[in-house]
Amino acid sequence: MSTVVAIDGPSGSGKSSVSRGVARRLGLAYLDTGAMYRAATWWCLDQGVPLTDAAAVTAAVRDLPLVVGVDPDGPTFVVDGRDVGVAIRTTEISSHVSAVATNLDARAELGRRQRAVIDAERHAGWSGGRGVVAEGRDITTVVAPDADVRVLLTASEGARLARRARELHGTADAVAIAATHDQIVRRDRDDSTVVEFQVAADGVVTVDSSELDLEQTVAAVLDVVERACAAR
Repeated sequence: MSTVVAIDGPSGSGKSSVSRGVARRLGLAYLDTGAMYRAATWWCLDQGVPLTDAAAVTAAVRDLPLVVGVDPDGPTFVVDGRDVGVAIRTTEISSHVSAVATNLDARAELGRRQRAVIDAERHAGWSGGRGVVAEGRDITTVVAPDADVRVLLTASEGARLARRARELHGTADAVAIAATHDQIVRRDRDDSTVVEFQVAADGVVTVDSSELDLEQTVAAVLDVVERACAAR
């Protein structure tokens, strides 16, 4: 029986690392939908599309030549034949991605593509039809509300800021946290105007990772998965 695990949550909650860990443990594919928004942002900038022009952004996203690799040990993002896995993680992309993420028509297009990947992996994709762990901000409510397991992974603002500061700057001192604050708080504020990812919807299990390390958080999510699958 294939399994679809949907994991939502705010920036810095650990979604990507935890989702990859869960996918590895279960032998499932892994879909980073946030990276798809980043790839779309990279494409718009590369093509000279003004991010303030909503219609132009939507058209660019519809034409986006994106190929997504779903191996949790090496997820890949290739746009027009170019590997953009590193390029989409830059500060420039982080500072502009909300312009795409808050574009409702662009969201609809990327959501359609995300559902296509999930459906493929549910049947006979990279994982041989075993299933997929998909993570983002609207997976549990919009993209895959029918997922077998739905989790909202959250953490306190302080914990999220410290994690992202260590990821980007190698330290969580006051200077690094201040430099990270806008990325976390502003992005969450902007994106919350078009999708709810901070409060669990009905049927979604909340896992708070504020006091947990990576392995403990993976274990907590795996426990949710085990209990949900046992009830199927």
